[in-house]
Amino acid sequence: MNTNTLNGTTAPPVDREDERKAIARAINHRRLVLFLRIAVAVCTLAGWEAAVRYGLIDPFFFSQPSAIYDQLKVWLTEGTSQGPLWKELLVTMEETALGFIIGSALGILFGIGLGRNRLAADVFSVYIKVANAIPRVVLGSIFIIMFGLGMGSKVALAVVMVFFVVFGNAFQGVREADKNLIANAYILGASKRQVTFTVVFPSALTWILASLHVSFGFALVGAVVGEFLGARHGIGLLISTAQGTFNAAGVFAAMIVLAVVALAAEYALTALENVLLKWRPVQFVEQGM
Repeated sequence: MNTNTLNGTTAPPVDREDERKAIARAINHRRLVLFLRIAVAVCTLAGWEAAVRYGLIDPFFFSQPSAIYDQLKVWLTEGTSQGPLWKELLVTMEETALGFIIGSALGILFGIGLGRNRLAADVFSVYIKVANAIPRVVLGSIFIIMFGLGMGSKVALAVVMVFFVVFGNAFQGVREADKNLIANAYILGASKRQVTFTVVFPSALTWILASLHVSFGFALVGAVVGEFLGARHGIGLLISTAQGTFNAAGVFAAMIVLAVVALAAEYALTALENVLLKWRPVQFVEQGM
């Protein structure tokens, strides 16, 4: 135990041994989580494969891991019916990224704007609720009629999918901002613009970043659904083609490709969140009962 003295005052003792134990528990927890994740995946795939081989599951409807692996191998080495797999994935990712960026920017802008303006929020809230209630698949069909089979219709659908998620969190984050901090900022002479960007936005940042984790998945769904409804290239068209030929392995293989992309994006967003929210205290794992 160490005792630090600063300016004549004695700081509370810091137990280095307890700190080391807490760090060790956190490291062991991460290792255990990784092991269990791998174990769950291995057991699930092995059970799936065994169930198909022993006739418990019909491979025509559910395929099997070995067939999905073979399908992925063919796509990676020989390409798909539309072209190389990486080109199809690139099309989908471009649509997803554009929809995610545009939808997030609009959601943050309108969420903060309406959150800071009570009159505008009361006026436009009913229209936002009506727009949010419209099924996205219907909007996808409308966008294809408006923008054709190109990238525009998929980006538009992805924007709509992302906008309402980010808008809702940004709006609520602004409303949850500490009223005392806002009042103190005005007392110190800050303008409304300064309060918005120095007090309200940082307070809502946690809410906004939390919505980005979910909204990227919605952007990906919007792009794939748009491609499924009508497209010339993309993973959604790949799924539609596999469905049309009753190729269950192709459907699952495309799903795995999308899952890998979504997982990579999740890790990237988590890294961004850790950079922007450095002020959060480190979370240690409590000792078990």
